[in-house]
Amino acid sequence: MSTAHLSFTVSIARDLRTLREACAVRAQAYGHHLADRPEMAQALATPDATDLAPGTAVLVCRDKASGTVVGTARIQRNHPRSLPIEDCIVLPGALAGHARAEITRLAIVPGADSLVRPMLVKACWMFAVAAQIRTLVIGARSAALLRIYKGLGFTDLLAGRQVPLAHAGGLPHHVLCFDVVAAERHWHAAQHALYTFMVETWHPDLDLIGDPAPALRDAAAPRFRPALRRAAGPTAALPAVAWAGRRRAAPAPAGRG
Repeated sequence: MSTAHLSFTVSIARDLRTLREACAVRAQAYGHHLADRPEMAQALATPDATDLAPGTAVLVCRDKASGTVVGTARIQRNHPRSLPIEDCIVLPGALAGHARAEITRLAIVPGADSLVRPMLVKACWMFAVAAQIRTLVIGARSAALLRIYKGLGFTDLLAGRQVPLAHAGGLPHHVLCFDVVAAERHWHAAQHALYTFMVETWHPDLDLIGDPAPALRDAAAPRFRPALRRAAGPTAALPAVAWAGRRRAAPAPAGRG
């Protein structure tokens, strides 16, 4: 497996500030493409109920040089509620019987690294694998996006027909699906370049797991704390924590030699 570093990081929004940054990218990107629908861009500028709902993850790409969010996508599972797209179309029985997820609010700022979109798709695929999702569904408004997603392994579910999507401003969209389970097998059989990119390349800048919550580390039994300090490095200091009513101060950072 090869290693490839990116000019940006990919992670899941885990706080409201990051989520708001992702919403700003949505508003900018959709406002750029939908100049005649300013009300839609304005609505996208703030988090909505779906962003905060169980079963939803918002992915963010953050540029390393500037520190700004340059791309985002939202992936929503069909549990505990059905997918938004299912309010607009009836999925074929073969798909409706599987665990599935929908990718929405995919937005990239103009001029961003060309790898932002494929990395968002890779992140969605890896998230789906981890969540035991069988099928990914996405809407594409233009013929250009249709070609891009087909090139990334999606298939046109409606054979070229478009349907209006209520959660996308009622605009007509192509509907595409992606077989999460069979993808790796198909890429390998076809000797597709995506196999190398998706499967055989480790991207250290893609992190969908993150460190355990600080509260878990702080609640560790006293006998584990020396090991935690060693793992964190000689200059790391764990937060102070109370044990049986006694306050233990965090060890001071090691002095310079």
